[in-house]
Amino acid sequence: MRPDLRAPRPHGFTVVELVIAMVVFGLLAATLVIFVRPAVTAYQGARTRAGLVEDGDQALRRMLREVQSAVPNSIRTPSTDCFELVPTLVGGRARLAPDTVNAGSAALDTTAATTQFDVLTPLTNLPAVGDWVVVGNQNPADVHGGANRSDITAISPLAANLGRMRIAVRSKQFPLGYDGGRFVVVPASQTAVFYVCSGADGTLDASGNGKGTLYRMSGYGFNATAPTACPGTSGAPVLASQVRSCRFVYDPNQGATQQNGFVSIQLELARDNETASLVLGAHVVNAP
Repeated sequence: MRPDLRAPRPHGFTVVELVIAMVVFGLLAATLVIFVRPAVTAYQGARTRAGLVEDGDQALRRMLREVQSAVPNSIRTPSTDCFELVPTLVGGRARLAPDTVNAGSAALDTTAATTQFDVLTPLTNLPAVGDWVVVGNQNPADVHGGANRSDITAISPLAANLGRMRIAVRSKQFPLGYDGGRFVVVPASQTAVFYVCSGADGTLDASGNGKGTLYRMSGYGFNATAPTACPGTSGAPVLASQVRSCRFVYDPNQGATQQNGFVSIQLELARDNETASLVLGAHVVNAP
């Protein structure tokens, strides 16, 4: 048998094959840069904005709930960076005159000092001893100064023909002539609440995040003196972070009735150079 004189073919790639591979990989890399990378970047941006919207929406809803359920005419706004209100736990109707049929009733008589009164409507949340009863609030100075509020000293059950329950309060002359029959209860654990937007100057930090923080302060007690500036926020719970800008505007006499306020809340959050701007406006019933 004749020997095979052909030389064995060397293993590996030829120069031509390497050049072709480099060209193919270059085209793939260019395709990724031109088409895929923008799509990934856009997805990441949309995801970041969605997170910002969710964070901002939760903060706005929290503020809206408290604004709309606050003691009527209790909102104070020392600046567009903050506002104060008095939150409520529950509200209902009180007996304003003695029951002429059933003996043993207790009325909230606005012509004299009141020490106890019958609640005529069911309460969705039960008050507790130490909470505050507020009646007929016409302006912030009344409730903050204590002119129309008294702390609860006892709560007792009541016969069905007299009402739902009886609330005893520290002796108080509530607003003379008020005939609305409504009262609200302010939880002792909250008293007044301040929402403060601090450090939000409209600019971003080096990472593209908002510099400000939205705080919710509570439980600091009533302050008869109207605030002229936003309070310090040391140790206060954070409601929203990475705030780029915010603006709170409150008009206590929006509309023809003069007891229909309007609040406007603007909040802008920024993260990784992505921003989300939210604006919320709501009417506030200020009829005591």
